[in-house]
Amino acid sequence: MTTQRQAVGAYGERVAAQHLQGQGLVILDRNWRCADGEVDLVLRDGFDIVFCEVKTRRGDQFGPPAAAVTHRKVRKLRQLALRWLAEAGVHPREIRFDVVEVLVPAEGAGQVTHIRAAF
Repeated sequence: MTTQRQAVGAYGERVAAQHLQGQGLVILDRNWRCADGEVDLVLRDGFDIVFCEVKTRRGDQFGPPAAAVTHRKVRKLRQLALRWLAEAGVHPREIRFDVVEVLVPAEGAGQVTHIRAAF
């Protein structure tokens, strides 16, 4: 991945984290990694645990950012969520999978769309 793409992705994750915190969610983990992959954000929403995938794009020529969350990515995130829960020893009432889209314009602030219970 190029440095510019990494910077755009890191910016999107910061914007998404700030947005979600502004909505009252509490960040438990950022960029949690294991041998099987990575979860961008793990949050608490009341008594529920939320696993959040952040997708950032500089334009919409390839469709909305959430379109990059494929069936394969959904399966992977579900597996990673179970692993995170087991390692953290957390037994939530419910878990939820959200996607946050961040569109980065040439100038100005990023546009954020929070898709709750995306899958």
